[in-house]
Formats: sequence, C-alpha cells, structure tokens
Amino acid sequence: MQNVPTLFVIRGADQGCRFELTEPIERLGRDPSSTIQIHDTEVSRHHAEIRLHENEYAISDLNSSNGTFVNGQRIRNHALASGDQLQVGRTLLLYTGPAEESAEDLSDVVSIGPPSEPGNRSRIVRSVTQQEGSRIFDLRSELPQNSWLARARSNLQVMYRTALAVSHTLDIDQLLQRIMELIFEWVEADRGCIMLMDPATKALRPKVRRTRKGVSGDERINISKTILDYVIERNEGVLTSDAGEDERWDPGGSIVQMGVREAICVPMQGRYDVVGAIYIDTSSTAQQLIQRGHADRFTEDHLKLMIAIGHQAALAVEDTRYYSAMVQAERLAAVGQTIATLSHHIKNILQGIRGGSYLIEMGLKEHDEEVTQKGWKIVERNQNRISALVMDMLTFSKEREPDLCPANLNEVVSDVIELMRVRAEETQVELIWRPGEPMPQMVFDPEGIHRAVLNVVTNALDAVGDGETPGRVEVATQFLPEEELLRITVEDNGPGIPADQMEHLFSPFISSKKSRGTGLGLPVSKKILGEHDGRIDVQSDPGKGCRFILELPAVPPQDVTKTVQREN
Repeated sequence: MQNVPTLFVIRGADQGCRFELTEPIERLGRDPSSTIQIHDTEVSRHHAEIRLHENEYAISDLNSSNGTFVNGQRIRNHALASGDQLQVGRTLLLYTGPAEESAEDLSDVVSIGPPSEPGNRSRIVRSVTQQEGSRIFDLRSELPQNSWLARARSNLQVMYRTALAVSHTLDIDQLLQRIMELIFEWVEADRGCIMLMDPATKALRPKVRRTRKGVSGDERINISKTILDYVIERNEGVLTSDAGEDERWDPGGSIVQMGVREAICVPMQGRYDVVGAIYIDTSSTAQQLIQRGHADRFTEDHLKLMIAIGHQAALAVEDTRYYSAMVQAERLAAVGQTIATLSHHIKNILQGIRGGSYLIEMGLKEHDEEVTQKGWKIVERNQNRISALVMDMLTFSKEREPDLCPANLNEVVSDVIELMRVRAEETQVELIWRPGEPMPQMVFDPEGIHRAVLNVVTNALDAVGDGETPGRVEVATQFLPEEELLRITVEDNGPGIPADQMEHLFSPFISSKKSRGTGLGLPVSKKILGEHDGRIDVQSDPGKGCRFILELPAVPPQDVTKTVQREN
C-alpha cells in the first residue's frame, strides 16, 4: 500500500484527478508551473501552497482572488487532517492523509478457528439483524434522549460520509485502515481486525489489524469460526462474552488472573452480498470488574453501532471495487472502439491510395500525363490524410507538457492561413485574415497552438466548401490585456452545427465529415487549449454559420522569468 497523502478532485473541471503529495512544498494554482495544476478559471494562477512540517501538511492561501476554503471556512493557514475538503474556485478536493502502515503478516496474528485456549467457551450474548442495526441512521426513529447512541448519531453521519469519500482513492487497504481508525474513535475496543471475503474461495482473509495504544500488540487474535459462520450465514451481528456459563467465574478459578474477554463481530453487508466481517474485542481485568460491578464494557448500543459501521464499510468497499472494474471496462471498451474506428479510417484511406495508384498505372501505360497527374493528386491527398491521422492520434493520446516559449500569436496564425490558402482557392472559398494589433510576444507552445488553429480552420473550410453559396471563412486574433487573454476566432458562413451534434462535438472519432474526417481534429484542439489552461467555445446558428473561439492565458515572458528565479 502506498503511504502517500493525496488530493482527490471530487468536483470541478478536473473531477476524478488524483494528486499525490510527494514534495515538501506543493504549489496549487492555474499556472502550468504549479505542481497541482487546476483547470478552473476562478482559481488564481498561484492560488495556494501546501507545505510539509513535522510529517503533516498545512495549506496556506497565497493572496488568491477568490480565497481558499477548508470544510466551508475561508482560511489563511490551516493544518490538514484526513477527510478535509478544500475548495478553490469552483473546484472541490478531498485530502486523504497517510494511513498507518503495518508490517505485520496478519495470518500470524489473526486466526479463524476453534479457541486455542483450553476452557475458552465464549457464548453469544445478543444478536442484532442488519435492518435493526441500520435504524440508528433513521432520524425519525426515537432514541433515549441521554443515551450514548443518541449523542453519537449526528456525528456518525458525517464520519460515514468521510469514509465513503475516502473510497475514491481506489486503494482498499487505505480505506480499511481509515475505517478501523473511525471504529476506535467511537468504540472502546482493545483490538480489532477487518476481514474481506475472497470472491473465488468465499473464505475470509484478514486485511487490517489494529491495537489500542497501551495494549500489547503481540497477542494473537483468535476468532471462533463458529461465530463467524453464524454472522455470515445469518447476516447478523453478535455480541459475545466468555463470562456467563464459563467455569472461570468460579471465585477460585482463573478469572482473578485473566479477566473477561468481550467481543463484537458484525457482517459487512453491501448492496448485494456480504463482502467481509469486522471483529473487535476488549478484556477487563479483575480490578476493572470490581470497579464496574461486573457491568459489561460492550452493550447492545455498541453492537448496533458496529452493524451500521459494517454496512457503510461494505458499501465503500463495493464502490471501490465497482469503480475499479468500471474503469478497466471503459479502458477495454475504448481500446476496442479505437481499433475499430482506426481500421475504418485506414481502410478508406487505402482505398483512396489504391484508386490513385490505378490511375497512375493506367496513365503510364497509355502515356496520358493528365490521368497520371490526377492519380498522383489522389495518392498525395490520401498520404496527407494518413499523416494527419497519425499526428492527431499522437497528440490526443500522449500526455505532454506544452513546449512553452516566447512567440507571436499573429505569426503563428498567419502561417496557418498561408498553409490553407491554396486549399481555399481550390474549393473557391474566401479566406479572410484579420490580425489583431497590437500583438505583443507571449509565452505559449507555438507548435501546439498552430495545430489547434489548423484543425479548426480545416473544419471551417470543409464546412463551407460543399455549399451552394460562395463560402467564406474569417480568422481573427485579439489581445485582451484587461482579461489577460489571447483569443483566436474562426467564423464561417456554412450550414452550422445541428443541435443534436453539439453535445458530441469534442468526442473522439465522431466526425460530421463522413469518410473525409478522422473525428480527432476538434478533440485534439480542445486538448491543446486545455494544456495551456485555455478553452474552446462554439457558437452555431444552423443554416447561417458557425463561430469557434479559442482562448488561452496571455503570459508575458517576464512573468515566466520571475517564476523561474523564485524557484531557483
């Protein structure tokens, strides 16, 4: 198990992202130089800083515009605890601290079977069903006003939500460690363990063991298989004691020396099946028994609480397992879809190359230069298509950092215009270029932005090239100093985008250009803009045209120089 603190994004543009805190200083913000980069326009470029101090992390706000909040409260500095919720802008993150690691081989310290000690005859004192135990979460149910369970119920609901949130770490070992910590916060147990059921053999395997501070951790936990079978088969939690009919209650027996062992064992009942069991126990010395007047340390209230905890723990385990399985299934489905789609595109391209080659061969045989030239143009066009497909695939699939350097946006877009000028003339489309002035040098990835703009301009030319009216594509740039933005606008007078296609416009392998398109142009452009902490917006008026707006932060070269100097 990786013992690394993490931040998990549970709401916002980066939902599902997980950041491991591995450095003494982690910077959180919108700037690409941040170790925790948040793609949220309401987050400052340098929003907050997370520092490690004496094995604990603390977060400090860096005079951000919209502030930093922990558990709903605005903070300047705050020591982080596992389960804290951090909000920056519209993004909500869950902090999970490191779990206590155990080097124990649990098979050596937890055994399931008959009691190993002679005369250890524990008996079931009370059993409670799953439904009965879960009633403590029903706020309409009445509990004695001064009962321990009534006092704990409201706080437990918050505790369980935290436990469920931890399940998003996709680390079951860390999840079980956290659940055991929560149990020991609320139940006065000396020892405990959580066992999960092996899906193949249906056997219970100990996964987590914990001992209260001050209690010897060397003693082996012996769990009766009879009691475990009772708990799993009947789906009931049980409270057991080795007192009752035990001969050790004889004043002349060993009770004076050994005391009484009490235990609670509950099933981990999920939505569909039992996924495991939780066992806790405690022992009372002779002196403690005399002080309490032989009163039990575990009561029926404790049993009901443990059943509720077992149910919530099971739901968290199921969520973790199902989420992992879903992610794996989605990956396999994506691979299958990618292979099928690529095969279709490559087949169409090969058919085009084959047709062009046939014309070349026929022209050479008949010494017809016009036919040969026509065939070569078809081959060349399809070579460009397969080259574009490969480049789009590499850009879309590869995790990359933008190659940032000072550049002029007008020069980059102007190069795209010159590249597409011949194509526009061939399709009789008017290509208009309106460079914005002034356009100072800014820091961005010129190659990446070039490709993003090229894909959008290509789509616009394709959209108006087949129309009956003369086609027009207008490309413009702007520098917006007050908003600290660079903007590229690509507008056409084509048929626009139907409303039912807008939702899937940036989905990979979905193209409105039939066999001519790869379905990757717009997803690639969106990915490149996202790498710059920018965005791409679409405005469509069906029948009249479409406008694509590409925006990225305007970062002056001197800002990057200052950042590098501070880091050095």
